[in-house]
Amino acid sequence: MSTDGEEGNEQIARFLNDVFDRYGYDLRGYAQSSLCRRIHLAVHRSGAQGVDELREKVLAEPVLFARVLDVLTVQVTEMFRDPLFFRAFRDQVVPLLRTYARLSIWTCGVATGEEAYSLAILLLEEGLYDRCQIYATDLSSAALEQAKEGVYPEASVATLSENHARAGGKLDLSSCFTRAYDRIAICNAVRRNVVFFQHDLVGDHVFGEMDVILCRNVVIYFGRDLQRRVLRKLADSLRPGGFLCLGSSERPPRAVDPSFTDFVPGQHIYRLAS
Repeated sequence: MSTDGEEGNEQIARFLNDVFDRYGYDLRGYAQSSLCRRIHLAVHRSGAQGVDELREKVLAEPVLFARVLDVLTVQVTEMFRDPLFFRAFRDQVVPLLRTYARLSIWTCGVATGEEAYSLAILLLEEGLYDRCQIYATDLSSAALEQAKEGVYPEASVATLSENHARAGGKLDLSSCFTRAYDRIAICNAVRRNVVFFQHDLVGDHVFGEMDVILCRNVVIYFGRDLQRRVLRKLADSLRPGGFLCLGSSERPPRAVDPSFTDFVPGQHIYRLAS
């Protein structure tokens, strides 16, 4: 079956509409070129003969839909990914956070949790963790289950150590996890103030009054209109004077709120006016 041209667009539109009606996940505003590639990847991995057959399968099999959702929403991460961002956050943002009695931080699109734990380690190193609560969210329930476990391949330690050093890390990382059976497990001292739960940036409401929001390399997968809607939601979830951290290829939030300033030029850390 061909999925080229108008016929293919119609099949994808049916797939997205039916997924929204059946499961409540609205992927229709995502950037179409990359979303189409991921849908066809899901077709291949599922063994379906085309988009229409994949649609029929996921509507009938919620377990399959959970696996397909992971393909469609791009679960790519690592500990201290983009270490220069974490170094800038440590050097430029943390000194101001020291003046806060309590800290509420939201990190969106955490996938399997590495960014949330990286942030926890940084705040632990800077003596701020006891006054901090990190809310870590993602669309994928399967990814969040792995994030809650906090168990990763031991082979990731080399990359973690290198990224951590470049991010200005201070702790001996061996105090942050235990090793067993070619795996590492994040220790309770790091996990204790991180709460993982499911949240849909597209369909769910404003999250709350946050001091810091990390939404890095998430908005890039959305179409232009959806980007504006999500950035508006993020801005509305910040307290006055709060910080919004975006990915290196994502648009500045001033398009939705001109009161944002470029707090750390080059690292996409913005601050909302007080």
